Amino acid sequence: MKKIMILIFALTLFSCGASKNVRSKEKTIKGNWVLNKITYSKTGDYNVTLFNDASKECLEGSTWKFVPNNNTGVYTVNNQNCIAGEREFIFVIQEINEVSGYYDFLLKPKNNENNIGFRVELSQLSENSMKWQQNLTVNGTPFIINMNFTKQ
Repeated sequence: MKKIMILIFALTLFSCGASKNVRSKEKTIKGNWVLNKITYSKTGDYNVTLFNDASKECLEGSTWKFVPNNNTGVYTVNNQNCIAGEREFIFVIQEINEVSGYYDFLLKPKNNENNIGFRVELSQLSENSMKWQQNLTVNGTPFIINMNFTKQ
């Protein structure tokens, strides 16, 4: 009976940890990145505030640092026409579908009065580039915000 209890405990412990695939993504994301370009799936002028913080123009060119061992990071807005400075955040990569390779990426600002987090799809990740997609609905139709990063 004691061996069965130890086996059940061990299985429970291993099932709660992040998968090998997610840990691999966390290792790849570690380090410094630049958010180079933000695009929309539809043409037009949109007044979008990303992460309840800044506009597309303010976040393009921002620098991002990811520290996966404690799931924290910081991004810095560098545009002089915006409220510049560092913003700390917590992030989690959650596995969605190992076959398709798509993951949810949860980003939560640390100094957030409303305790709001933002879910984006980590749709592409390599040693040198990363792409996020945020899927929204605008006037009843799908709208996608694409965020393209390069590693420094």
